[in-house]
Amino acid sequence: MTGTHDEGRPSYEGRGCSARPLPEGAWVSIVEEDLLCRSAGPHVLAPPEQRPGLRAKAAELTAVRERVLAGPSAKATEAQKLKGKLTARERLELLFDKGAFTETEAFRRHRATGFGLEDNRPHTDGVVTGWGRIWGREVFAYAHDFRIFGGALGEAHAQKIHKVMDLAEKAGAPIVGLCDGAGARIQEGVTALAGYGGIFQRNVRNSGVIPQISVIMGPCAGGAAYSPALTDFVFMVRGTSQMFLTGPDVVQTVTGERITQDGLGGADVHAGRSGVAGFAYDDEKSALEDVRHLLSYLPANNRERPPVVPVGDSPERRTDALLDLVPADPHQAYDMRRVIEEIADGGELFEVHEAWAPNILCALTRLAGQVVGIVANQPLAMAGVLDIHASEKAARFVQFCDAFNIPLVTLIDVPGFLPGVDQEHNGVIRHGAKLLYAYCNATVPRVSLVLRKAYGGAYIVMDSRSIGTDVALAWPTNEIAVMGAEGAANIVFRREIAASPDPEATRSLRIEEYRRELMHPYYAAERGLVDDVIDPAETRSVLIGVLAMLRGKHASLPSRKHGNQPQ
Repeated sequence: MTGTHDEGRPSYEGRGCSARPLPEGAWVSIVEEDLLCRSAGPHVLAPPEQRPGLRAKAAELTAVRERVLAGPSAKATEAQKLKGKLTARERLELLFDKGAFTETEAFRRHRATGFGLEDNRPHTDGVVTGWGRIWGREVFAYAHDFRIFGGALGEAHAQKIHKVMDLAEKAGAPIVGLCDGAGARIQEGVTALAGYGGIFQRNVRNSGVIPQISVIMGPCAGGAAYSPALTDFVFMVRGTSQMFLTGPDVVQTVTGERITQDGLGGADVHAGRSGVAGFAYDDEKSALEDVRHLLSYLPANNRERPPVVPVGDSPERRTDALLDLVPADPHQAYDMRRVIEEIADGGELFEVHEAWAPNILCALTRLAGQVVGIVANQPLAMAGVLDIHASEKAARFVQFCDAFNIPLVTLIDVPGFLPGVDQEHNGVIRHGAKLLYAYCNATVPRVSLVLRKAYGGAYIVMDSRSIGTDVALAWPTNEIAVMGAEGAANIVFRREIAASPDPEATRSLRIEEYRRELMHPYYAAERGLVDDVIDPAETRSVLIGVLAMLRGKHASLPSRKHGNQPQ
């Protein structure tokens, strides 16, 4: 490298340049040195034969790149580690296949002035962007570097993210955002806020076009929180990541409520209460491993099908365990997760929003190597009823699967919608309509299977024949009806029961009569509302066969700008 660096001050000895020395601690590249020399006048510029050759320039490039990769300072890195957090580049190394990440705009610097910014112009401007391979497939990513400006977003920072999002859209590949930033860079004012607007616009434009994943690995406050909310999946890390629009200090000032950052917007809060996050982990490594796992199920974009993975699990494998796993008594609980594990290839499933609205289960899995989305009532939680949160959770999952060509299998064991003043006053009607809308709007292959009870409007909403499921199946334990036999008998035979000398005996008689006449397992099949009643032990092979038949399904919706789904 031409010139010597003595305690950070460049020397131009032998360069034929008489430009004035730079301030203590300043550092410039050869390109910048050339500019300084030129600014001193043409009479001081070294002749061509004395200027550095390509080898020197390549060596200088290596030195600059090493400084960029090293980060701002060892002290800043140590502070990051003390918080239990990895650096941006360490996170990217865990996310991508080994050695498969290519960085873009590593030398980018901001050009803002004022408030001391002109004297602090680090490379990358606090965000690492680029592309690489995960499981050998192209994926784009950006990672905030909290060591630089606290990961705060400025104009140059935002433009880097805009560019990598645009590249992901053009390439038709997923994008992952590793979020660890302190919001907008206050020193840059409204310019920084405009940068967020550009990110939000791209989030919306790419929604349903390429998979978008956000991983919260530090603070994500104010306007910054809206970008993850617009993406398909949000991952969080316990203890180090928080999301909120207004922090604890503002909350206390305005409302008087005292709360910690974690209590206000920590991983478990958003994974279990608000539903903003789909996943919560104890450490960053586990979170990034599951991001990789999730991507293994997803297509690169909405024009492709999900990847097919060869498996050793026979499509003809019987599922005899289901005969003992699911009780015939509709009032007895069981774990629907175990049902899915019995059906799925190798018993593997990837559940979304496991801790939020547990009365419905949404998961990605494979059947004969083909990715499918499972929506299922969970009898272990609130008897599997549908409520506001369950409807929202399932509706969003159905929409995602439909957008990315993932067939849907719906496993039904639902007693109805949750009754109650709170549910009605908080809009269970419009929230339940979201799930109805999502299913009716879906054009991917759809198969529904009634395991036991399927009552009332909840049966209709859970992808019944009447709203367009392609194939409707049922087990011989199914009870498809307006409501349970007990409730129906109490309404239909109310006067007779009240006038009877033995009301309980009459009630029991009428309950049995209603069940025998209107709730026997072949009632719906006789009327064409169920295509077949199947042996539970053949569930896996039947589902695989039906999905294979539907693989070439082509369906289209009426021409329109977009629908107006319930809010």
